[in-house]
Amino acid sequence: MSATEQTSPARSANWLANQPYLLLSITALCWAGNAIVGRLAAGHIPPVTLSFLRWSFAFLIILPFAWKHLVKDWAAIRSRLGIMIVLSVTGIGAFNTLQYWALEHTQALNTLLLQSAGPLVVAVWSLVLLGVRLTLAQAAGVLLSMAGVLIILMHGDLTKLSGIDFNIGDLIFLVALAIFGIYSVLSLKRPAIHGLSFVAFTFGAGAACLIPLFIWELFARPLMQIDAANMLTLAYVALFPSTIAYLCFNRGVQLIGANRAAPFFHVVPVFGTVMSIIFLGEHPQAFHFIGFALVLTGVFVASRKPQTA
Repeated sequence: MSATEQTSPARSANWLANQPYLLLSITALCWAGNAIVGRLAAGHIPPVTLSFLRWSFAFLIILPFAWKHLVKDWAAIRSRLGIMIVLSVTGIGAFNTLQYWALEHTQALNTLLLQSAGPLVVAVWSLVLLGVRLTLAQAAGVLLSMAGVLIILMHGDLTKLSGIDFNIGDLIFLVALAIFGIYSVLSLKRPAIHGLSFVAFTFGAGAACLIPLFIWELFARPLMQIDAANMLTLAYVALFPSTIAYLCFNRGVQLIGANRAAPFFHVVPVFGTVMSIIFLGEHPQAFHFIGFALVLTGVFVASRKPQTA
């Protein structure tokens, strides 16, 4: 085997690690699946249990690969332990638990609509926490992609917005979005450590912060049944929207910043719609293509690197 052949997997990994738009698209695909699986799990797996087991299993998956990097980066982690704990609690423990709790009380359509506000939430936190303002192009791109999402979800009839009933689950999801916005912005303040070290620590610490709530839920809610459907759910959420998605998301934000990465929130409902067409037998219509075109145009405009004078 030649030296070129031996290093080709490493070259491929290095290439992928420097493709922010592909990484963020992978993230959106994984999170679209998480919304569907999370809704299906509602009533079968209590929300704290699902979140705690998700991150515990994700931590166990990533730990063998991350251990040597954790040992090497431990001094840097300890020096910024406060920000690492905040990121673990917000982006890992709180956001996902609230998301699963919300899905027990609201429809998937409502959460997809509310998720469209994600880029605006990130923009507000970027301004408040870092003093970073949206550029005109970023603002225009966010509005374009949001319009595309609304066209898709409303089947081309925006008058349907007046017929949507919002409830306590929607309020819970709005809180979850606000918390994830904090994580998205503050992740830029993380110590300069390996990506595997970062996710391993935040996965483990995020799961640990859920232990008191998990114990409470064991006594307050019916226990999760050990069956094939629930085990497959746990396997999916631990691997795809956790391990793979967070590695891709964190790297994407690291490469292009929170404001330019945030419009990819709008790709999540697009992928969700595509999944419903493929797996649920829905038929693509004209409004799908119009909405997709607007979303992709908006994401392209908002995520471009600003022109320098």
